[in-house]
Amino acid sequence: MTEPGSTTAETQDSPAIPERGAAAAPAAPSASRRTSLLVTLVLGGLTAVPPLSMDMYLPALPQVTAALHSPAATVQLTLTTCLAGMALGQMIVGPMSDKWGRRRPLLAGMVIYVLATALCALATNAELLIAFRLLQGLAGAAGIVIARAVVRDLYDGVAMARFFSTLMLISGVAPVVAPLIGGQILRITDWRGVFVVLTAVGLALTLLVWRTLHETLPPERRHPGGLGETLRTMRDLLADRVFSGYLLVGAFAFAALFAYISASPFVVQEIYGASPQTFSLLFGINSVGLVIVGQINGKLLVGRVGLDKVLGTGLAVIALAATGLLLMSSGVFGDVGLVPTAAGLFVLMSAMGLVMPSTNTLALVRTPHAAGSASALLGTSTFLLGSVASPLVGIAGERTAVPMALVQLCCAVLALVSFLGMCRPWQRRGESNGSNGERTRL
Repeated sequence: MTEPGSTTAETQDSPAIPERGAAAAPAAPSASRRTSLLVTLVLGGLTAVPPLSMDMYLPALPQVTAALHSPAATVQLTLTTCLAGMALGQMIVGPMSDKWGRRRPLLAGMVIYVLATALCALATNAELLIAFRLLQGLAGAAGIVIARAVVRDLYDGVAMARFFSTLMLISGVAPVVAPLIGGQILRITDWRGVFVVLTAVGLALTLLVWRTLHETLPPERRHPGGLGETLRTMRDLLADRVFSGYLLVGAFAFAALFAYISASPFVVQEIYGASPQTFSLLFGINSVGLVIVGQINGKLLVGRVGLDKVLGTGLAVIALAATGLLLMSSGVFGDVGLVPTAAGLFVLMSAMGLVMPSTNTLALVRTPHAAGSASALLGTSTFLLGSVASPLVGIAGERTAVPMALVQLCCAVLALVSFLGMCRPWQRRGESNGSNGERTRL
């Protein structure tokens, strides 16, 4: 089915990977469709909904605590429940999109997201805000999980990797600008204004989805079954050793990223005495590094270098950077100061631009028969492991960076072990293209 705004079609190579179990269905078309710039921006906006919902709200936490007369620990639950909702919501919406198509679950999720966000702005106590944030997270998950599934519907192989790199350019900017936008909103209004702006953003995205994003999953490729078939489909996906390997690689890499996000404010400001402005600058530079490397990957490496090689290189760089950070934070090199530590964090963050698009592509290329369910498993695993990694970085207090570096190194090693032990790319070299028999550089 042609994507709205499509122009010419292009043929992409993709490996003929046999599907597992009864859930297997005809493979995705080998012809990839070019999406219009507007549709690309809409898909990028959908993947940016989670960081916008989480990070734009961060500067308002002290205000919320005072305004609702609640303990800080209770208000912190508004973040935890939103994150949990996004993890659980992907498991619900992903299989729904395989059964009913992408468009209807996405529109339903976005409408509920808008209503839940508006209710957050009207909450009169912390308990109501927690409940509305949970609903906001559940509904907001529709955007990110279905956006990945739509990319899988429209693209294959090399083209899919390039498109994921393009999405990173959009979604990677969101965590940088979201706190800045939230801070500026608080200059002219109170914390409720943050949710009013998020409501407006959600409403605009919903209208754009309704106008520009047509159905991308044709009826003959949908799953007619109910809960039983959904569970069997997910079981078959997880039984695929290679898919599960890429799932774990992406989840552990994302956990290392979450460890950085959780610990960096304390590491930069409390340990090294930097100002909040310096921290914001370093955070922005690291995010820009991730985006730039992601674009280098999409524009220069994809199609010329195998995705498994790119992924392996990215994981190795993350492991080396984490090792360097652990040695510096544990005092092996003496008091190194902020600059070397910031450089190590920059290298680690930038390497994520090689890992994330490659992991998504290599996992989803195996699952044209169940892209929604596969996307749900990928997204939920990253959120769950990220939520586990976040509190671990503070187990030794706020005066040492050792826990952050140790968690990052453990995650990097586990990602490498999953890649080498489960994905085993050397065993799959030379898989032929399913459409024309040529070899592909995946």
